[in-house]
Amino acid sequence: MPIPTNFTTPQRLSAKKRAFLQIQEWIIDGTLKPKEKLNDADLADALGVSRTPIREALQLLSAQGFVEMFPGVGTQVTTVNQEDITKILPPLSVLQALAAEIMAGKLSKESLEDLKETNAKFAEAIKAGDSFTALKLDDQFHQIIVDQANNPYITQAVEGLLPHVMRLYFYKAIILTESSIDEHEILIKALEDGDKKTASEVARTNWSRAIDEYFTDQKSH
Repeated sequence: MPIPTNFTTPQRLSAKKRAFLQIQEWIIDGTLKPKEKLNDADLADALGVSRTPIREALQLLSAQGFVEMFPGVGTQVTTVNQEDITKILPPLSVLQALAAEIMAGKLSKESLEDLKETNAKFAEAIKAGDSFTALKLDDQFHQIIVDQANNPYITQAVEGLLPHVMRLYFYKAIILTESSIDEHEILIKALEDGDKKTASEVARTNWSRAIDEYFTDQKSH
């Protein structure tokens, strides 16, 4: 189980949280590959913590579907099914649509400016072919709306789904296109105008459209 050595994790977090975030990141980006067996002692040494927070972190990752734990046998990284995009994006799109509907007409000028600035950076990344930066900015764009909705249940559900979206990106299932730039602009205007219906519809389409794009891309290969 090869583990990187040139990484940093936030020190103010608990040992369990640091271990969870780092191992999750390694699984998402493919550093720890599907079906790879995880050794809690090796992970503990690499992260500079005891084996207890590693085991606790692996239990959390198991609950999220990133690892499988076999009592008395061991723990391994789960496999990736690209077509899980049809299971992950629909509920995420509904949650994002709800947040947009709630915040239509209620966002501060500062938040609206943040959305415009983030979408401008997103557009630059898309046009430059920097899909990873574009994905992070897309996440940041929608997170502004979710945060402002101030609903912990929406926030927690979104936080549980986004890591799976990131993993699908690294395994070539999520494709970002220039269509999202225009959709973001329409969404910003709807939020500014207080148009709940349009805000909800565009936010939902902006996420669910990736499903069609994935299957279109599959047919072309």
